[in-house]
Amino acid sequence: AAASVAIRCSNISASDDRRSTMSATEAAAATPVVEKSDNHADAHDVKLTPLLAFKYVASLGLMVFSMVLVGALIFTKNTRVAQEASPWVSLIVLILAVLWLTMIEGQQASLVGLPPVDPDLYKDSHPMTYKNAAIAFKGDNLDRYLMGRQFMVLLVVFVINQCASPMDPSADVLGLPDGVKTVFLDVPGLGMIIFTCILGQLTTQVNASHCMIDTINNYFALFTLYTTMVVEFSGIMHASYLIQNILSGISGKPIMTNEEPRTGFTFAFFWGRVVMSVAILSFCMAATLVALFNGQTSISTKYPSITPGISVFLFFFFMAIVGMLEGMQIAFFAVAKLPANERGTSFFGRKTCELLFKGNGENLPGFMIGRQLTVVASFFLVGSITSMNIEPGTGENIFGVSDSAQTFLNYGFQGAVITTILASISWQLAASAFPIAFLNNPVTYILLCVALFLEFTGLCSGAWVLARVLKTTLKYQYDEVYVGTPEERAANNHADKAYGDDMGHLAGAGFRGYACGSRDALDGPIEEIAADEGA
Repeated sequence: AAASVAIRCSNISASDDRRSTMSATEAAAATPVVEKSDNHADAHDVKLTPLLAFKYVASLGLMVFSMVLVGALIFTKNTRVAQEASPWVSLIVLILAVLWLTMIEGQQASLVGLPPVDPDLYKDSHPMTYKNAAIAFKGDNLDRYLMGRQFMVLLVVFVINQCASPMDPSADVLGLPDGVKTVFLDVPGLGMIIFTCILGQLTTQVNASHCMIDTINNYFALFTLYTTMVVEFSGIMHASYLIQNILSGISGKPIMTNEEPRTGFTFAFFWGRVVMSVAILSFCMAATLVALFNGQTSISTKYPSITPGISVFLFFFFMAIVGMLEGMQIAFFAVAKLPANERGTSFFGRKTCELLFKGNGENLPGFMIGRQLTVVASFFLVGSITSMNIEPGTGENIFGVSDSAQTFLNYGFQGAVITTILASISWQLAASAFPIAFLNNPVTYILLCVALFLEFTGLCSGAWVLARVLKTTLKYQYDEVYVGTPEERAANNHADKAYGDDMGHLAGAGFRGYACGSRDALDGPIEEIAADEGA
């Protein structure tokens, strides 16, 4: 016991406190019974080594330091919201944005992992989870949720950027040396990256990957689900469906759907929103490019030496980085179950798969963490590039829009529309249609190496410590405590629903996620776990 400490997720008993209010007879009558072993929590233990302990402590220290820096920026009015509204408004909006981001990120892990599981297994013990599932798993709602969620992630990250990113990175902050300010506040902006990744994303993702059922058993998750559905229904992102159909035609692969073909009003309403979305996307792109060429964006204010041409190049470069990383995620999950000799058909494709699936897939979770760091950094940079610096009322408004519209454009939210459609969803759809082509791309191998290096540094290792604290505080239990492992469910006549083979098909903007109650690569090679049990 002394040699192994459960840092990533705490050990807890297999008893379910939520079911204590029901009698044994009522529970047996209302809920299917799955016999479960009681040692599943042990499978999530991680051996604490001196290096790992150092990474945990150092990462938490960097997180606290980053939080202090963000607070100092806000209360010296060195962020856009603090400057134009007030420091307290900036702080409150920032806190709310980070909290919402935690649910947006955690809910995805839950909703992409629960579809195969018989909902009757958690219907009575977790009524809100059941309600979330009933809505999300109806027809094509899961794809709609994933599309709306993708825009919300971008939007919330852009809000965080406006609340906490420095207007002037060279200004005095707590008397810190210029070198420290450059690394943490300027390029690469490490403070904002660590702050957002640990508090807003990875902590809740770590818990949700193994506690799917508890994570969304609340009204906050239900509210978030409804919000994502409204965002998708609004049609802002519907240009993605046009891209989906184009890719389907090019690849000759069908668009998977659980609904009847659209006809009549439904058909017209859908394609009407597609046309509207293309118009919105075109305006956002045109406004951004005009501002970039005129030197009217935040990046021109922060770095006057950067020419408009370089600004445009950086804009497309970082969108391409985001797109590659989004597509890589889809491609990696798509080919994970293929035989090794079918995963890559070129030199770089084979090198990528050898590195990614080394051992028993131990580098896959490492990529996901490093990818998160890189994507968030790119989001912040795109946000700085697309936010405008035009003073309303001076006659310089983009395309002569009203002053209120120009004020809105100054915050750069048009960048969230562009990035969601052109740098996120489109690349995910392309990777779903052509996963092997993504693997064969040499850029994929380079970005994989970068992501694994970033994960190795341990910059965000503190997320696992915070995840354990949060899990203990909220009394989350592992999914197998409630519904057993996939093998146990199958042995008790509650086998998971079969998945269609979606590799190469266009199936929305998400990936399957981890099997509910399974021992996945987040906790190390499966062979090692099995060997330990045998010993």
